[in-house]
Amino acid sequence: MEEQPLVIDPAGSDIHGEADRLRRFGPAARIELPSGIPAWSVNSFPLLKELLTDARVSKDPRKHWPAWQRGEFRDTWVRAWIDVDNMFTAYGTDHRRLRKLVAPAFTARRTEGLRPSVEAITADLLGALEEQPEGESVDLRAAYAHPLPMRVICELFGVPERDQPEVRRIVERVFDTSATPQEAAETARDIRIAFGALAELKRREPGEDLTSVLVSARDEEDGSRLSESELIDTLMLVIGAGHETTVNLIANAVHALLTHPDQLKLVLEGGATWDDVIEETLRWAPSISNLPLRFAVEDIALPDGGTIRRGDAILTTYAAAARDPEKHGPTASAFDVTRTDKEHLSFGHGVHFCLGAPLARVEARTALPALFARFPGIRLAVPPEEIVPITSFISDGPATLPVLLN
Repeated sequence: MEEQPLVIDPAGSDIHGEADRLRRFGPAARIELPSGIPAWSVNSFPLLKELLTDARVSKDPRKHWPAWQRGEFRDTWVRAWIDVDNMFTAYGTDHRRLRKLVAPAFTARRTEGLRPSVEAITADLLGALEEQPEGESVDLRAAYAHPLPMRVICELFGVPERDQPEVRRIVERVFDTSATPQEAAETARDIRIAFGALAELKRREPGEDLTSVLVSARDEEDGSRLSESELIDTLMLVIGAGHETTVNLIANAVHALLTHPDQLKLVLEGGATWDDVIEETLRWAPSISNLPLRFAVEDIALPDGGTIRRGDAILTTYAAAARDPEKHGPTASAFDVTRTDKEHLSFGHGVHFCLGAPLARVEARTALPALFARFPGIRLAVPPEEIVPITSFISDGPATLPVLLN
């Protein structure tokens, strides 16, 4: 008799413990996602890396997921992730076309050009933290880890300050994997309203920002290069992913260092670099634990003799791969900035590799040393066991990070 699929916790209350259990089922295992969505979990680092570049794996549900084609799961949380027209769900030539339009936003030159802005925003936020009453707990996620990448990405894409709270609210709703059908529909509506309004603003008042560049691509050649739907969904993707993942990277790094004082001491004394901290954080606690969804274009034979059948959904399980002993040995679950092999898949791999990875690294490389230099006595304000994760099996980071700065 075939084993029952493991039901994934929608709240993501123990992501790495769940990943440990999944690995016992082999390199890939059948799972059930929230709303009863059947899928495969890829639990092996080598297998996940291979599948991320396999042409037999698609991200387009319209072409390659029979359940979606039959109209199933249309009113669930997954709608915000796959019912979109952007490079996140595109396959083949469509993906190459859309990625080519977005790539200019994240060139090495443009990323480096943002460094002074990142440094200025960092200094501003640290100044605000210094004004906090002595001995009073501060939520570092809300006061530092979140506003830094949020302000940077909004500056890059020209999002007015008055609209930034709404963008934040929408992104948080997208990551809520327990959303009801009504909430999923409301989120889809709000995405179109908010990012449609941003596009319309840049049509009326174009500037040097990247939204204006994308609007120009939309309006050239009678709209044949970028449809209105593609424009709105691309803005949601790059602005949402462009800050949320970096929020978790910064928060996870601070949390890791404060709960591993020996590692922090090593970094501060020059025994390891801040780049070591960033890469080990990305490996040990990927900002995105599980990414929905990919689909088998044809049958895919597994190393253990099983088969992912054509049309089956596949969950990209970065958390399971991150601590795979097959890749990182018996210490895979340990946070170790001196680890020689820190290879990870946290920014993806292959054609869907995250365009914003260099910007995320610049932001973290600026934020982390500046924080510990300004507040050398920083420490958690609560016992480590009281730090609870975000309610999501997709996003991984502390919901709040209460600290004492002095």
